Amino acid sequence: MEIHKIYLNYILATICCIVLLGGCAPQQTGDLDRDHRSESTADQVAGHESLNTYSSFPEPSIDGYLEGRLQGDVEPEPEQTKEQELQDLQRLGAWEEGEPAEESIIDEVQYDFPVTVNKQVEYYLDFFTGRHRKNFEHWLSRSGRYLPMIQEHLREAGLPEDLAYLAMIESGYNERAYSRARAVGIWQFIKPTGRNYGLIINGYVDERRDPIKSTRAAMAYLSALYDEFGSWYLAVAGYNAGEGKIRKAIKRYKTTDFWEIAQGRYLKLETKRYVPKLIAAIMISKEPEKYGFTDIQYQPALAYDTVEVPRWTSIKAVSLACNMDSKELRRYNNELRKEFTPPDRASYPIKVPVGKKELVEKNLPRVQAVVTTDYKTHKVKNGETLNSICKKYGLTKTVILKSNNLRSAGLKSGQHLRIPYQTASYEMLPEGSVAKGYLSAESTDGNFVLHKIQPGETVSELARLYNVPVHLIAAWNDIRDISRITAGQQLVFYVRHSTPPVVAQSTATAKPARQLVASAVKERKDTPIDNKPAPMQLAVSHSTETGSSQDYYIVQQGDSLWNIAGNFGLTSRQLRRMNGLAGNLIYPGDRLVVKGAVKPEGQEIKGAVIKPEGQGIYYQVRNGDSLWDIAQRHAVTPEEIRNWNNLKGNLIHPGNRLLLKVAKVNGPEAETYYQVRSGDSLWTIARKHKTSPEEIKRWNNLKNNTIHPGSRLLIKVASDIDV
Repeated sequence: MEIHKIYLNYILATICCIVLLGGCAPQQTGDLDRDHRSESTADQVAGHESLNTYSSFPEPSIDGYLEGRLQGDVEPEPEQTKEQELQDLQRLGAWEEGEPAEESIIDEVQYDFPVTVNKQVEYYLDFFTGRHRKNFEHWLSRSGRYLPMIQEHLREAGLPEDLAYLAMIESGYNERAYSRARAVGIWQFIKPTGRNYGLIINGYVDERRDPIKSTRAAMAYLSALYDEFGSWYLAVAGYNAGEGKIRKAIKRYKTTDFWEIAQGRYLKLETKRYVPKLIAAIMISKEPEKYGFTDIQYQPALAYDTVEVPRWTSIKAVSLACNMDSKELRRYNNELRKEFTPPDRASYPIKVPVGKKELVEKNLPRVQAVVTTDYKTHKVKNGETLNSICKKYGLTKTVILKSNNLRSAGLKSGQHLRIPYQTASYEMLPEGSVAKGYLSAESTDGNFVLHKIQPGETVSELARLYNVPVHLIAAWNDIRDISRITAGQQLVFYVRHSTPPVVAQSTATAKPARQLVASAVKERKDTPIDNKPAPMQLAVSHSTETGSSQDYYIVQQGDSLWNIAGNFGLTSRQLRRMNGLAGNLIYPGDRLVVKGAVKPEGQEIKGAVIKPEGQGIYYQVRNGDSLWDIAQRHAVTPEEIRNWNNLKGNLIHPGNRLLLKVAKVNGPEAETYYQVRSGDSLWTIARKHKTSPEEIKRWNNLKNNTIHPGSRLLIKVASDIDV
């Protein structure tokens, strides 16, 4: 029993020590809100801007700060003076309610937002008209671009129009504003809040940068805040701190009077300053001359037209179509995170200046993206090796060796090397031409490459292989999801040489180089496809004498271009040139011109050499046609069409009549109807039927590019085209 008493006394003594030590601990003083790590994640997410310097949260890391930031983004001007403002407001002392501001009946200046004047408001009046005057002048100037639009949305939502100046103190009306808390756009939405109010934010689009859509989201957010708190001061404070923070403040102080809550320490000073800062901005903006702001050059009101363009469309392509600077066009479409439209929808409404819409609709179909290969010179320095040069320029040894006709990797100091590099450019095809499926009428004769996807290959690998941007590959081939390509699928790559390139050669058994110069195709020893149907056998008319200049060979299973060329005493390059082939890709059933080449004695040839006869017909070129398309459609070669029609090149125009010497002719034209499906656009339907959007609009009396699922469209096509 005595032992139990000793233990009991020991426990009681320990408890007393703990209580005494707790009583001696310093009490927490100052702004109680400076450490609120225990607050729920939901409160932080709901906050409009959950990070600020006066919080005990650590500053975001540089990597975190740069996440989502784009080239051209800037720190919001209102945030650049935050530290100074907070220090000045601390010195002002206690907060007070103040007196309502007088409205000027003479000048018809009235407020629909509650305007109160106290020492905090007077501080900001002095701040904006004094040392911060230049910035405020910029904000007033920019307000001309956005105020009419924002006030119109506020009127439609039944909200005070003076709330339009909230965007002024958030971002200075700058669409490219990006804060350290990763808030974006004129309304400075953080990502979770923006998504909560319907803004799309992903790798391709960030609608926080769209002034119209972000304004609608801001109106919805402000409406929800006012509906909950019944006070515009608390709604505005909630826009900064989050509704969860304001709920707790109301619960703590048992009042919905902002000025009374502001007298306490719970709300951060950053949030408290938000209200008097907005009041001062409203007062000056509505009477700028009264506060010394004269001769302000207000920007023109935001005005634009929208044009539906296909996925992957480059801003540079649209700017070329409407003859304007791409940087200026970029200003109209700041929501695009990349230099092209997003791939997750068939078309995208891109914004263009008023008056440019028809020009884009007319010209964009004939804007062609082409990758051009150029060469620069590298002078070998002492100690440099081929490996170090390859690493510097991101090239393989094969590319540099072949580009310079070198057989060994040995280099000498002072030696000059040709270094290939490729750039994507856009050009306008001649009037009447259509870059159908991004295929130019001038894209044949070695300006494009057909690549058959092998198992395991990705678009990213092909981009490195051919040294072209991923988005151009997707645009050239109308790929929606670049992660979903399949083995056996063929992709086209358009390239053009500014100077004659040195093309890498390989043997039938050599491993293909993983990076090729210009239009050099990834060569394979065998490229048959079992399930590809042979083309319709239309015979070409010419003399039937043995050994004539127009004999053909039908490609058999297991054939390769190398084998066929060797069988007829030709090189693969000669055979490609004779047939207008960009590379070594052939299929069983293809017909190859062998021009009566004599088969070496004792050589067995698997395929049949045919000497067809036929009759001449005329084909009228349509929008979207290219010489390559017409040749493929009629099972002849581009070279033969050029010979029959005395063409010097591959350039053809809609309305031209071409002589085709074939043995079988289908009807010249047929009409059919196409029912629009979900995801279709006028562009994709035009490509599918080898015509242009303008033709479809003309056939169906459409005034613009808007179509709806279930609509039936008249399509006029040649009868030998499968619709």
